[in-house]
Amino acid sequence: MTKKIAIYPGSFDPITNGHIDLIKRASRLFDEVIIGITQNSKKSAFLTIEERIQLSEEILKEIDNVKVLSFGTLLVDFAQAQNAQVILRGLRAVSDFEYEFQLSGMNKHLNANIETLFMTPAEQYANISSSLVREILALGGDVSHFVPKPVETLLKSRL
Repeated sequence: MTKKIAIYPGSFDPITNGHIDLIKRASRLFDEVIIGITQNSKKSAFLTIEERIQLSEEILKEIDNVKVLSFGTLLVDFAQAQNAQVILRGLRAVSDFEYEFQLSGMNKHLNANIETLFMTPAEQYANISSSLVREILALGGDVSHFVPKPVETLLKSRL
């Protein structure tokens, strides 16, 4: 029987409670969930790839079927190299759908064997994004409700 593997890609700059919620839920649906951390070429990173990997591994260590990797290739090429059949994407709001739908179609064109699965966050995480967390922090706000303690500690040390 083929192992069901999903890739959850993103910059995770930083990883948030919303990401973690989706990862935990996905870990119950798949034999393995790979967190694929990449540098978004359209954004300048706040945390290094190494910091994002280390934080993610620390926070997710209790979930046995989750592993964290980085990649710098096309997502479908990374997914194929990991023997993944599914790309997970989170949809926080209707506004996310159009962009994600375009990505899904392009990925399907590039590799018809890999499916995209959209998941919505639990209601309490629907408005959390990494960029909002960084902005709140930069303006002196409290981010403790949006990120795990290790992330909050690292972010505060950056200010």
